[in-house]
Amino acid sequence: MTMRRSLSIVVLIAVAAAAGFYFFPDWSGSRADPAYRTAKVDRGEIIATVSASGTINPITTVIVGSQLSGQVVEVLADYNSQVASGQVVARLNSDQIRAKLDAARADLAQMRATRLVQESQIDRVRADTQKASAAEADMEAQVMRNEALLTDAERTAKRQSELKAKGFVAESAFDTAQSQRDAQRAALSSARAQLLSAKAQIVGLGADQKVAEANLVAVTAQVAQREAAVRQIEVDLRNTEIRSPVQGVVVQRNVELGATVAATMTAPTLFLIADDLHRMEIAANIDETDVGRIKTGQRVAFTVNAYPGRNFEGTVKQVRLGSQTVQNVVIYTTIISVANPRLELMPGMTANLRVETDRRENVVRVPNAALRWRPPSLTPEQPATPAAMPGAPEPGARQGAPGANRPAGRNGGGGNIRELVEALKTELTLTAAQQKEIDAALADMRKLFAGGPAGDGDPAARREAARTARQELDDRIANILTPEQRPKLDEIRKRLSETNAGQTGRVFVLGGDGKPQGVTVRIGASDGGTTEIISGLADDGQVIVGGGSRIDAAARAPRFGF
Repeated sequence: MTMRRSLSIVVLIAVAAAAGFYFFPDWSGSRADPAYRTAKVDRGEIIATVSASGTINPITTVIVGSQLSGQVVEVLADYNSQVASGQVVARLNSDQIRAKLDAARADLAQMRATRLVQESQIDRVRADTQKASAAEADMEAQVMRNEALLTDAERTAKRQSELKAKGFVAESAFDTAQSQRDAQRAALSSARAQLLSAKAQIVGLGADQKVAEANLVAVTAQVAQREAAVRQIEVDLRNTEIRSPVQGVVVQRNVELGATVAATMTAPTLFLIADDLHRMEIAANIDETDVGRIKTGQRVAFTVNAYPGRNFEGTVKQVRLGSQTVQNVVIYTTIISVANPRLELMPGMTANLRVETDRRENVVRVPNAALRWRPPSLTPEQPATPAAMPGAPEPGARQGAPGANRPAGRNGGGGNIRELVEALKTELTLTAAQQKEIDAALADMRKLFAGGPAGDGDPAARREAARTARQELDDRIANILTPEQRPKLDEIRKRLSETNAGQTGRVFVLGGDGKPQGVTVRIGASDGGTTEIISGLADDGQVIVGGGSRIDAAARAPRFGF
């Protein structure tokens, strides 16, 4: 009975404890976890990067091949050999080519001798032509002499004929004069015939000279042909010595001693020579969604598997326009220049890259979880109430007026002015007087637009009035700053103009009642973990990054089973 009574008491105590835990959970001694997890809004550096991978290669890789077919008789370079420009790295068997060269040189010597014979023939024809010309001149002189003698003989015969008619001369004298006249006529005809023969001989010699000169031209062409053949064989002979065209390092050798090289259709690759391994390039594949952020000159950090834990640096050299499609993804090749002074990076290594596309220093930032978090009870029909934080739209602001909840980045709105003022206050060391004057200028602009911008009936007039008012405010702020501060003002304006079309985001903060309140912010660069807040939040607040799925202990009602 005593044991049974003790067991009953233990059971009653256990039941009472279970009921207490069930109906009064706070009695457990451990408090419920906080309903929301928050993170501090701070300032720091944002480095936006694009990740990619690529292959390390030399800037210039020269393929050394052979233009001839033949057996390799010498290999004078090996892997990693340093070679100079023009250095012989291999030799092919040249016996057959040397024999062809000797035969070609003999043919060339024969044709040159034939050319000399033709030149001698031309010289002989020229000499014969000169001799014939002299004979022609002599014949012309003979003709002139015979013409003179014939004239004299004709006068004598005429005179003897006149004297015979008068009976003053004998018949024999008359006959002698007639015979001399006839003889001179025959001599003149003979001289003229000889002159014609001499002229014909000169013409013939001229034809012979032209033929000899034509033969000389033909022989000269054959000599040039033989010389070209000799030069071609000499080139082939030189090509039996495989030379490096550049100074560099042999990174690949595809030939062995005694192997037969066949260069029938294409030149076989014997060596791969890297021009300079102190300067390398990485061919990285960038996805089309990221290629718009890649610009020439951007800094690149990368690692290789050969050196775990070590970081190397490079610079974007070129973004090639040609694209490739790999597994339905469009990629673009980006060339990255890398210095390799210690020759640690080797051709073919895989580099894991991070291209630095943007760097922001001393900016307001929040964890990315804050931009993703939404209250569990929030529905599209129940938008979160905006919190009244610096840079956020003012509650009750009139649509279209400064401070209205309009998309950030539109000209004419007050959001850009507030962003400028906030950046000036945080990034410049403003005096109290300067801050007071800037606040007064901003208040004057708000008063100007309190009843709506001028030209309510004309949208173009309203836009022009807003633009003019903003320009006046910009000029007024510039006059408030010192000459040393104005360059920073230009920097801030430029940065805001670049992010003017930035995206808007939504974060939640805890209100005074402990409930989440939404804040619309302008977001900038992101490094994957944190995101820049251009406007909408101060750097001393807290944002919700998680939680919210549990019900606060204070809101729980005791659950009685009856």
